[in-house]
Amino acid sequence: MPPLRGFSDNPFRDKGDVIIATKALVEALEPYFSPGQARVRLPIYSGAHFDEVAADLEGFARPIWAIAAVSAESATTTDPTLKAYAERLVSGLANGVDPGHPEYWGAIEDWDQRMVEAEAISFALLLAPKTFYEPLSAHSRSHLVTWLSGLNGKVMPKNNWRWFRIFANLAMHRVCGVPYEKVKEFIQEDFALLDTFQLGNGWAADGPWRKDATDGEEVYGRQADYYSGSFAIQFSQLLYTIFAADLDPERVSRYIHQAREFADQFWRYFDEDGAPIPFGRSLTYRFAMGAFYAAFALAGAYDSSSPYTSPGFVKGMLLRHLRWWATHSDNVFALDGTLTIGYLYPNMFMCEDYNSPQSPYWAMKSFVLLALATNDDFWQANELPHPLAAIEETKSLESGVKLLSAPFQILCDHPDGQHHFMISGGQFCVWPLKATQAKYSKFTYSSAFGFSVPTGLLLTQIAPDSTLAISGDDGETWVTRWQTTTNPTIETFPINNQDVQCLRSGWKPWRSGSIEINTLVIPPCDNWPDWHVRVHRIRNTRAGSSNIEKLRLVEGAFSIEVKQPRRTPTLTENWGATVNSLDVAHGGRVESSTSCLVIGNGDASGIKNLFASECSLEGKVLKPDPNTNLMTPRTLIPTIEHDIPSLPGQDIVIANAVFAISKGKTQFSQQELMKRWYQPPRLPEEVFIL
Repeated sequence: MPPLRGFSDNPFRDKGDVIIATKALVEALEPYFSPGQARVRLPIYSGAHFDEVAADLEGFARPIWAIAAVSAESATTTDPTLKAYAERLVSGLANGVDPGHPEYWGAIEDWDQRMVEAEAISFALLLAPKTFYEPLSAHSRSHLVTWLSGLNGKVMPKNNWRWFRIFANLAMHRVCGVPYEKVKEFIQEDFALLDTFQLGNGWAADGPWRKDATDGEEVYGRQADYYSGSFAIQFSQLLYTIFAADLDPERVSRYIHQAREFADQFWRYFDEDGAPIPFGRSLTYRFAMGAFYAAFALAGAYDSSSPYTSPGFVKGMLLRHLRWWATHSDNVFALDGTLTIGYLYPNMFMCEDYNSPQSPYWAMKSFVLLALATNDDFWQANELPHPLAAIEETKSLESGVKLLSAPFQILCDHPDGQHHFMISGGQFCVWPLKATQAKYSKFTYSSAFGFSVPTGLLLTQIAPDSTLAISGDDGETWVTRWQTTTNPTIETFPINNQDVQCLRSGWKPWRSGSIEINTLVIPPCDNWPDWHVRVHRIRNTRAGSSNIEKLRLVEGAFSIEVKQPRRTPTLTENWGATVNSLDVAHGGRVESSTSCLVIGNGDASGIKNLFASECSLEGKVLKPDPNTNLMTPRTLIPTIEHDIPSLPGQDIVIANAVFAISKGKTQFSQQELMKRWYQPPRLPEEVFIL
C-alpha cells in the first residue's frame, strides 16, 4: 500500500508541517462528499452497528477537529485548500441539521452514534464561531439548536460519552444564545457521573470502576486506557478549561491540576522515538493517542514546577509521536490516500463493532493544536527529548520502571534493557467488546511488538502472546485471562538488595468452574533488565469432583515479526555463542524442553521456565494465524506448553521468564544477544510460595 505524500514524508517539526499533513488527510476525503456536503462515505463496503447515515456523519465530523483549529481566529491560517474545506463543512452543517433536506442527519435518539459526532461540531462552534456559526442563516441556527438539544434527556452510556452532551450544551449556551438555565441541569447531571470516574493522580476511568471483586458491581469493569487520556476524558477536560473558565472556575482549576498530574505519568506510555504502547479499544484511531498533548498545549496548562509540563516537553512528546506514525505509515493508507481500519496495516480482526470506514478520522484530534498562533510558546519552544533519552547511563531504576497505582500498571523501560513495554494487572471490559481479553487482560503490552487478537477458537487462532492460554478439553477449546476475581494488589519483593514492586491478581479461566489462578508479574530489575517473570499458582477448589481431568497450558512470550515463518531456521542451543556478527536480521529459532527463543528481523523474543511443579513442559514455537498481530501480519510466538495430567488438591506453581529485545533500541551482535539470553532471572524461594 502506498504512503501518503504530505503525511508519510512529513518531518513534523513546526506548524507548517502539521498544516501540510492536515491538507493531505482531508484532500483524500474530498471525492467522497455527498452533493449537499453533509455526508462523507468512503468506497468501502463494511458496516458498523449503527446506521449508514451516522457512519456518513463520522466522515463529515471527525476532520472538523483539525479544520476548526486552523479556522480559529488565533490561527491566522490562509491556506486556500483548508479554507475551502471549511466552507464545504459549513454548507454541510446547515443541510445536515435541516429536517427538510435530503441529507438531514436525523434526530438524535437513545444510545445514538450521532451523540459522538456532536462533540466535534460543538468544538467547532466554540473555537471558530466566525467560521462555523455566523455564516448560518436564522433557520439553520434554529435547526442546529434543535439538533444539538436532541442529546438532552436521552439515554447515554455511563462513560466518556457524557462529555459529548456537555460540549453540546456549552456550545448552545456560549455560541447559540441558549440561556444557561436551560442546559445547566443536564451539564450538572453529567458532571456528577463523570466525577465518580476519578481514580487519583490525574487518572479517570472510562466509566464506573469496579472497586471490589464481590461488591455487586458486575456490570462495571476496570478500564483506564487511551480514553482516559488522549481519546476522551483528559482531552475533553482540557478543552473545557478553554471554554468555561469564567463559567466554572473551580472545576477548570481542578482539571488543570489533574492534567498536570496526568502528564507526570503519561509520557511513560511512549517510547523514546514516540512509539505508543497499544492497549485497550479503538486503536484504529492511531495518532489520536497523542491528542492529550495537543489539548494540553491548546489549554496552555504548562507548569514550570514540573519537567513534564513545559512547552518544549509537550511539543517533543506530540511531534515525536506524529513522526513515529509518519515513518510507520506505509501500510496505513488505502490506494486513494484515505485512512484504513487497522493499526500498522489494514486489519478487521482488531476493529470494534462501532468502526465504520470513516471512524479512523478520530485521529485528527491530535491536530487541535493548529489553533495556536505561530508565535505561541508551543511553536516557539525547542523540542525537549524524551526523559529516558535525556538521562545518562547512570540513571536510576526509578526512571525506567515505574508502577502506576491508579491504572494498576507497571511501565517498563529499564536503562540496561532494550524494550519498552507495560505490565497490566487487573483491567478488563465487561461489555461484549470484540477481542476484549486481548485488548485489556494480557499480562504485558509492547510498543515494539504490539499484541495479537484472536481470529478463532483454536490455539493458533487465539495467538496467545503475552498471556496464559488454558484448555480443559485436551486442546479443543482455549481460554485466557479476562476478568479478575480478586482486587489487584501491589507487592514488593527484595531481589538482590533491590526492592521490586510487582502486580498480583486472581482470575478464573471458567467463571463457573473450580479452577482458580493467582498470577504474580515481576518487572525487569537491575539483575535481569531484559526479562520479566510470571508466576502462576493453579488450584482446583473441588479436587476429586471436578469434571476437568487434566489441563493444558500454553504461556506465550511477545509475538515477533518473521518475514517467512515457515523458513525460519532451527538453530542449535549454542548458536551465536562464538560468533560476533552484527547480522541477526535473518534470525532463527531455538527450542528446548524448558525454553524457546525466536530471533527475527533484528528483534528477539523468548521464554524460559524457572519452576514447574506436578507438570510436564516443552518449549515450542507457535505459528499463529496471519493478521493476528496489530503491528505486522506474520509472526511467531515463543511458548512453553505445560501438561497437568491430574488436578490434586495441592497448588501447582509455574514460573516462566519472558525475554525481549527490540532492534529499535540497540542492534546487538549474536554473541551479545545470546549472552543476555543465557542470564535468566534467579528468584528467591518465597516468590514461588505465593
